[in-house]
Amino acid sequence: MSMMKPPFSSSSSSLLMRTKPRLSPSLFILLTFILLAVIHYGHDFIFIFRPHNLQANSDAALFPTPDSETERREEQQKVEEDEREEEEKSSRGHHCDVFSGRWVRDELTRPLYEESECPYIQPQLTCQQHGRPDEEYRRWRWQPHGCDLPIFNASMMLETLRGKRMMFIGDSLNRGQYVSFICLIHRLIPENAKSMESFGSLTVFTAKEYNATIEFYWAPFLLESNSDDAVIHRVTDRIVRKGSINKHGRNWKGADIVVFNTYLWWITGSNMKILLGSFNDEVKEIVEMSTEDAYRMAMKSMLRWVGRNMDPNKTRVFFTSMSPSHAKSIEWGGEVGGNCYNETTPIDDPTYWGSDSQKSIMQVIGEEFRKSKVPITFLNITQLSNYRKDAHTSIYKKQWNPLTQEQLANPASYADCIHWCLPGLQDTWNELLFAKLFFP
Repeated sequence: MSMMKPPFSSSSSSLLMRTKPRLSPSLFILLTFILLAVIHYGHDFIFIFRPHNLQANSDAALFPTPDSETERREEQQKVEEDEREEEEKSSRGHHCDVFSGRWVRDELTRPLYEESECPYIQPQLTCQQHGRPDEEYRRWRWQPHGCDLPIFNASMMLETLRGKRMMFIGDSLNRGQYVSFICLIHRLIPENAKSMESFGSLTVFTAKEYNATIEFYWAPFLLESNSDDAVIHRVTDRIVRKGSINKHGRNWKGADIVVFNTYLWWITGSNMKILLGSFNDEVKEIVEMSTEDAYRMAMKSMLRWVGRNMDPNKTRVFFTSMSPSHAKSIEWGGEVGGNCYNETTPIDDPTYWGSDSQKSIMQVIGEEFRKSKVPITFLNITQLSNYRKDAHTSIYKKQWNPLTQEQLANPASYADCIHWCLPGLQDTWNELLFAKLFFP
């Protein structure tokens, strides 16, 4: 019986032994590359081949995700900071205190008109006509810090006044501003289409083509007083009647733009006499008040009257602050006993404030205006006018009484350091009025 050969004969075994499997050259090169890469790149190479969830965990460790609430708070804070910065930029760009600035010499745009071109200036204010030798006081322009005053546009002003009535109400300083205003606009009106008339306390300039009037009403205290006569009002013993603003106020109703002022007549150097009854009473009941208390009484009356009689949707109301005088040159470094006489340049000290401008009165104005809800625009001309010791009429005006030899020998003794030459400082007051009227 023949026997089967095993599946692997001895010859095949020896063949297998002789033919051990070998790595192909390509596979060898690949493995060698991997080994070298692992040695060289270490952690980074292994990181590539990690399972996905392990790689995610590693990402979290290397680049931690911020807490969502913290992130939200930080983003919100950044947004709020950006908004605040934008508001501040906007505020800086659009708000400017036109009453804070300095005087700059300007030969190109000043004066805004010539004295000889405006026939409406009273002889008390025509300084060139009355021999003032210098003209520098006419060359100064008010330059606010951080912005420019809008150019007074007479055409725009007249169009705004078409069919309307504008009133300046107060004392002779307000009348000076009124006349300055007329001088700034009248050149656009033909000669046969304008007129100026006076009716007691009321002066009316009419622009016929515009159906407009610009008026001045003499009321130095705003309240009724014994100084209310527009011509004869130089009363030493001044008396003001309490609660009497309606005596004058009935003449102001219906005005579309109103400019009030009152200050100078309250400054008597002593207490004010206040009448509690009527000037027609045989026995008059008079009490005395401090200047500040009496002035506060007038401010309250004015604000109350405006609130009751002026429609803020139809009427713009302004109040011009106190006009300073310059009676003591020692206060700006001048001679003892001197005043505004012979002064030809402004004061360049930005902190200067003359004693003739009572800060206690400014405080009263501020307190009463802040408490009131009546919309009145405050024209703060006091500080900027304080610098203009050179702008007063001084001795260059019509003198109502003959001068004595003593006065002629000492011109400072009769210099008017209260009123202002025109053209001059009060044109700037009207530029400020224009700015606040059209760009409030």
